Amino acid sequence: MTTITAAITAVGAYVPEFVLSNQVLETMVDTNDEWITTRTGIKERRLLKDKGKGTSYMAIKAAQDLISKANIDPAEIDLVIMATATPDMPVAATGVYVATQIGAVNAFAYDLQAACSSFLFGMSNAAAYIQSGRYKKVLLIGADKMSSIIDYTDRATCIIFGDGAGAVLFEPNYEGLGLQDEFLRSDGIGREYLKIDAGGSILPPTAETVANGQHFVFQDGKTVFKYAVSGMADVSEKIMERNNLTKDDVNWLIAHQANKRIIDATANRMGVDEEKVLVNIQKYGNTTSATLPLLLSDFEDKFKKGDNLIFAAFGGGFTWGSIYLKWAYNKQQ
Repeated sequence: MTTITAAITAVGAYVPEFVLSNQVLETMVDTNDEWITTRTGIKERRLLKDKGKGTSYMAIKAAQDLISKANIDPAEIDLVIMATATPDMPVAATGVYVATQIGAVNAFAYDLQAACSSFLFGMSNAAAYIQSGRYKKVLLIGADKMSSIIDYTDRATCIIFGDGAGAVLFEPNYEGLGLQDEFLRSDGIGREYLKIDAGGSILPPTAETVANGQHFVFQDGKTVFKYAVSGMADVSEKIMERNNLTKDDVNWLIAHQANKRIIDATANRMGVDEEKVLVNIQKYGNTTSATLPLLLSDFEDKFKKGDNLIFAAFGGGFTWGSIYLKWAYNKQQ
């Protein structure tokens, strides 16, 4: 029996039009362009400002971009996995609504939440469904409207995050391309360092929690930075060791765009040359679940069939991991 691997066969993306630059942030909080750039690598981020539009709006746009470019029939999609930390609403899964709106009438759908690692963990889910042989087309979307949970008077968080969405299609491959290996980790010690206090079952929303600003993201930046640097670097090195990959074997590092210094530390541990490290954090900031697919979309032209891609991410909770994937196609010009 021929071995089935799960390969990415198409990508799509969407970012809002509104640009929030460092210069504008200087007028909002006590910060400046030099401070933000040197510590994070971020110059601007996109925000979805339209009233009444949430994460699903961007997810639908990214999915439609993929469907249009790949010229596929959405009715052929078997499953939609929605990786997000900012669903449209509690209980009703955002992915279900997205699947319906894009015409994926034969798909089932669900949301997956692992903070900034959501898309990475979603890759593992999507690949497992494909490798089972039961499903042929799995659409994985990473999208977050981080502006909906950010306090724009808190300079510790408002400089970091942006809104955006990206999507990839996983299909069976019989050439040995696609997802090769994964090393995924989690540790509940991170629960106190990056979180939203209120709105869940422990502390349901009240007038008091709203007045106290407890529905915004809180981050202990120094602690998260320390764990992220060691976590992303460790798993990326581990995935290379497990697969006997040298720095010369790695064609591209696809790292979560949380902080340029974390990306650099991961690349240094792997020994990967700077030109192999893909970065777009300066344009979008940290879009949480969308950073990895946005990288794939922005740099799709660079990938060649058979290229070795190492993915790495770190998220609140804590969640982190690395995935080794062989690229499966050359983009049609």
